[in-house]
Amino acid sequence: MNNEFAVHDSTGFNSYQPNGEVAADRWVTVRHLFDADYVETPAEKWERAQLLFESRDYIKAAQVLAEVVGEVPFQTDVCLLLARAYYHSAQLNKAEAQLRVIVDRDPVEHYAHLLLGRTLERQGRPEEAAPWLRLAAAFGGELADV
Repeated sequence: MNNEFAVHDSTGFNSYQPNGEVAADRWVTVRHLFDADYVETPAEKWERAQLLFESRDYIKAAQVLAEVVGEVPFQTDVCLLLARAYYHSAQLNKAEAQLRVIVDRDPVEHYAHLLLGRTLERQGRPEEAAPWLRLAAAFGGELADV
């Protein structure tokens, strides 16, 4: 459905859903407009970053997620979403570095192995990618064909 009111910007403040309803992320950051001393919590940043990621604004999502990872560095889900944002925004060196931190800290994190393998492939390093993809397949209960 084509909606003439569909407006997209990187802040999400003027975003509308295809049905014309105001998008949920429109009000996430509005509190700072009324309170100059307001400091966004890591949980609020995480929520905003997820909304940015879902709207495919991967660069902005990565910026916000990098802040959250700086504040709560041992949250695997936050680190993994940061790596995914880096991957989707073609910041492959940053994605690789973040994924290596994740697999060092959590060696059985299936998706981190898979994404690290895909990141290395995308960088033109298939020989380095193969072991990570095999591990991901093994953790996923599949037979690796690489």
